[in-house]
Amino acid sequence: MSERPLASVSLDLDNLWSYMKTHGESGWEARPTYLPRFCPLVAEELDRLGLKITFFVVGLDAVREENQAALQVLAREGHEFGNHSFEHEPWLHLYPEDQLEEEIGRAHDAVTQATGKEPVGFRGPGFSWSPTLLRVLSGRYPFDASTLPTFLGPLARAYYLWTTDLTGEEREERKKLFGTFRDGLRPVKPYFWDLEEGRRVLEIPVTTMPVFRTPFHLSYLLYLSRFSEALADAYLGMAITLCRLTGTEPSFLLHPLDLLGADDAPGLSFFPGMDLPRAKKVALFRKVLTRLGRHFQIVPMSQHARSISERGPRTRRPPRPVGQALGV
Repeated sequence: MSERPLASVSLDLDNLWSYMKTHGESGWEARPTYLPRFCPLVAEELDRLGLKITFFVVGLDAVREENQAALQVLAREGHEFGNHSFEHEPWLHLYPEDQLEEEIGRAHDAVTQATGKEPVGFRGPGFSWSPTLLRVLSGRYPFDASTLPTFLGPLARAYYLWTTDLTGEEREERKKLFGTFRDGLRPVKPYFWDLEEGRRVLEIPVTTMPVFRTPFHLSYLLYLSRFSEALADAYLGMAITLCRLTGTEPSFLLHPLDLLGADDAPGLSFFPGMDLPRAKKVALFRKVLTRLGRHFQIVPMSQHARSISERGPRTRRPPRPVGQALGV
């Protein structure tokens, strides 16, 4: 048994059309996809590193025939799957309960049918969540992974809105995209949400740097590497050190655009880092995960969730609706 603390790695399998839709680009309705190109690539890279991870899959991608062979590549390689909603709308927190039930149920069934494996947990698109969502999840999944405890959400949203040409209605839908300033006050370590009737849901946040609460998932490291690879290296080293010092077991996040270059995903030039070639991204992917693996035993999220639950109760926090102040 490894003496290293655990770390889980997951990948949000956001597709070309979902980035286009969120950004307000035309043509997303045709559901253009890069999954047939991406899934074999990431499966090969993970096999090279000897890693099994969790892929959060959008239900609408799972029902489309052009994506199913690609998803089955991941299933055959022994990776597990999570539910990333059916339509991948980052304004999921606006859905009423009956719509959430349908959204999550349809995605669950679609992913199960396409991969032969049932989803093990849930992550909201764009880190979107609500108390209503947690109630829906409590009867279905042992963990949620929808929170990003950082103060930088409003800055990311401001940049995003500045680079788009959205209608007033579209801007209203996206006004909570990437969270609010108070999300930086949420715990970095896993905890349980207290729900009605004694129910609870384990929350495994996407880990941000302890103390500073700045993100360090691979998209941010790629962005820093555009200015200085030494800076990206030092930033990752600080995050790992602070995780070890504070006893934080990271939940490390990946996205397809962490590996795909501009030629692989035409039409996404608006996304930060899409001016980098695929070869550079793949090299950083290998370097970062290898370094993370020196300090932590990397496991899929379901294994991480079981280990956390078996160790006993963590701090339990009652869910607060989107838009409600924390009183600090």
